[in-house]
Amino acid sequence: MNNSSISSILEKEKLNGNNFLDWYRNLRIVLRAEQKFYHLEEALPEAPAANATAAVRNAYTHRCNEQQEVACLMLASMIPELQKNLENLAAFDMLRELKVMFEQQAKQELLDTVKSFHACKQEEGQSVRLSGPDGPTGISHASDPWSELDTYLTVEGL
Repeated sequence: MNNSSISSILEKEKLNGNNFLDWYRNLRIVLRAEQKFYHLEEALPEAPAANATAAVRNAYTHRCNEQQEVACLMLASMIPELQKNLENLAAFDMLRELKVMFEQQAKQELLDTVKSFHACKQEEGQSVRLSGPDGPTGISHASDPWSELDTYLTVEGL
């Protein structure tokens, strides 16, 4: 990865089994900055035929190398127990496996977020948004219901 300062986001809090949505949000930030986000959305294509042009073979090799960089970044940003289970997977497959592993956690976080949102009361003439450090509803920006819902929907592919 080229931009070590942006990659440091993932070093601050490794994926540990309890923080998938936060980790995934940070991973998306890093990969967008590195222009490698598509590796999470697309599996590596089939290797080109032996008679493919040098340009096609080189493009495939470049994509394989980038996919490997993304997979290594993902592995480096998780606890050893998770690394052991995922170390032989490509980035796309690794994320698919993580989504299956943490699907229930994501659903519970969504449920908690929706409950928090429904507990909010809008004062007449005020927009429904967080304004202060703890917002008018007492919900901190760190647990902003909209960002958590957006993350969940992204994880679910909706």
